[in-house]
Amino acid sequence: MTLVAMDIGTSKICTLVGEADEAGMLRILGVGVVPARGIRRGVVVNIAEATEAIAASVEKAERTSGYQIRRAIVGIAGPYVASVNSKGTASVMRGDRGISPADVQRAVENARTIAIPHSHEILHVLPRSFIVDGQEGIRDPLGMYGFRLEAEVHIVTAQVGPLANLRRCIEAAQIAVEEFVLSPLASAEAVITEGEREMGVALVDIGAGTTDLAIFVEGSVAHTAVIPVGGQHITNDLAYGLHVPATVAEEVKLKYGHAVAQAIAPEEQITVQGFGENGALTFSRREMAEIIEARVQEIFQLILKDLRASGYERLLPAGLVLCGGTALLPGIREVAREVTGMPVRVGMPWDLGGLAETLRSPMFAAAVGLLRWGLRMDMGSSYSPSGDSWLGRLWQTLRGIFREMLPG
Repeated sequence: MTLVAMDIGTSKICTLVGEADEAGMLRILGVGVVPARGIRRGVVVNIAEATEAIAASVEKAERTSGYQIRRAIVGIAGPYVASVNSKGTASVMRGDRGISPADVQRAVENARTIAIPHSHEILHVLPRSFIVDGQEGIRDPLGMYGFRLEAEVHIVTAQVGPLANLRRCIEAAQIAVEEFVLSPLASAEAVITEGEREMGVALVDIGAGTTDLAIFVEGSVAHTAVIPVGGQHITNDLAYGLHVPATVAEEVKLKYGHAVAQAIAPEEQITVQGFGENGALTFSRREMAEIIEARVQEIFQLILKDLRASGYERLLPAGLVLCGGTALLPGIREVAREVTGMPVRVGMPWDLGGLAETLRSPMFAAAVGLLRWGLRMDMGSSYSPSGDSWLGRLWQTLRGIFREMLPG
């Protein structure tokens, strides 16, 4: 079984071609990574440039894999995405024979019947838990006896316009969109363990244009959000603060950046090329770190604000798992722990074969996670990224139903 994933971000577009064996081990066949163009904070701002970049990424993946790409699972994130939790109720047709997949389908369909703006469409309907005849906290109701079934679901919506523009760019590159997937949900498939999901954990994907958040409690997704601040804002701060071009600011951030100013010796100096006739500029590396630290603190303050607003802040003993390119910034874990008071680790994709070495980085969590998501949803697959968990078993039973319920 061969799958194609396309992670379209603000700074890069990554197309992966992969296949899985019966045990669910992913083997990467092809990788195509190119700089993103025509995209800002996850939103297409120039269709021609975005289409060209997507086509270049696909061409690289085809060349390295020898596989002709026609369809792809596409990851998205941006300020046009929203989410809400909802409940739906259904009477069990034959309660004395046990709850059937059709009963679950009706309960979930009723849960997804919510008022959303006309400018939005439903992207995901993800089951969280169930209530049978008033008994709460049931994870897998299939086969249970009862007469009233309630489904608690997490619903993700996206604005139609930005989604249609992105689809237009992908299709202009001669690729059909198999499914749009919210990026932090995909990233979680690649870097979060089942134990962390059960305990309670927040996935924080810090990309160039946005910071994407997904909270998991008792094994299922409880909250998702997109915060419109990311690594590119750190670069912009450096460009303004040090009076250097953005390309130079990005280069020094990657080479000399640190999120904890006190970790840098006061006497350490850096020399870079300034604007125009300014020539070489020399400045303190600690001064640069102070600029970075201020923005990183702000990012995690916004994350903490969202965690508190969600009501799940105290239900996350496993803390935060960071991914995305900005997660590679030295000192970022220390700042995250200081601001949130939670355990923090950086998540790396695991259990990969083939061309996997270049993907063992938090910046490729979403792309690898999209492949794992595709394995879960594939009709012919017996593999579930959730392993033997209740959610894995339920998804395996109902995957065909949910695929029919979601937009194409």
